[in-house]
Amino acid sequence: MGTPFPGPTISFVAPAARPDGTKVVLKISLPDRETIHESDALRLLDGDGSVRLLAADPARCALLLERLEPGTALSEMVDEDQANRIASDLLRRFWRPLPPGHLFDRAADRAAEWAQSVVPEFLALGKPFEASLAEEAAVLFTELSVSCEPSVLLHQDFHHGNVLSARREPWLIIDPKPLAGERAFDAGALLRDRRHALAAASDAARIMARRLDLLADLLALDRTRIRDWGLAQAVELGLWSYKVGDIEEGNRLIGTARLLQPESRTGVKR
Repeated sequence: MGTPFPGPTISFVAPAARPDGTKVVLKISLPDRETIHESDALRLLDGDGSVRLLAADPARCALLLERLEPGTALSEMVDEDQANRIASDLLRRFWRPLPPGHLFDRAADRAAEWAQSVVPEFLALGKPFEASLAEEAAVLFTELSVSCEPSVLLHQDFHHGNVLSARREPWLIIDPKPLAGERAFDAGALLRDRRHALAAASDAARIMARRLDLLADLLALDRTRIRDWGLAQAVELGLWSYKVGDIEEGNRLIGTARLLQPESRTGVKR
């Protein structure tokens, strides 16, 4: 087994090889609600636009995965528009009907939970940003918990860093934290991508508006629905980052949420 792959992750992920010399990746995750059904999602995908699952040991939360080489992340692509076109093509393939009796949690149920927890967590953390933003996220989560859209398999943590270059296909998705829900949930997650660069940009509002317009067009989804999921998710994740002591990441996520507030405050259309 080789040295674990670098990068921010709470899982153990390292290169390995099978007895016949086949290059693989061993991934061992903490047993939690986000990772417990990753193998079920990968079986459903069966390598179609995603990394292929080779074996799984649920008792140990261990997966044996296809090794993607050269393995460059899509986040390394300088042209963000082109990267989002590639990401959108893959995401449309990822979204697929769910089998009867599936075990994936519902995004709508998560939204209902977050609607109840956002403001109390904001208060418990000493009001680390403006109260209006926490309140807006809570209202949005309440509205988003009621969806008329058909449920599909969702990735939950889809961003350019979770798309790697490969030989079987030019690009493949990794690391799903599967949910069942509406497509706009995953599109909203893409809005908070590349947030280091976004935080440093002098024209961040313009970049976000362009990103939102492009994703709505490429994915044929309602622009406001994507925006609402993106804002609410960024606030919830920002609060989680503050809670675990990652203040810089919390600030970046809340900055992303601010860019998604109504036009009167940021220049981004609602």
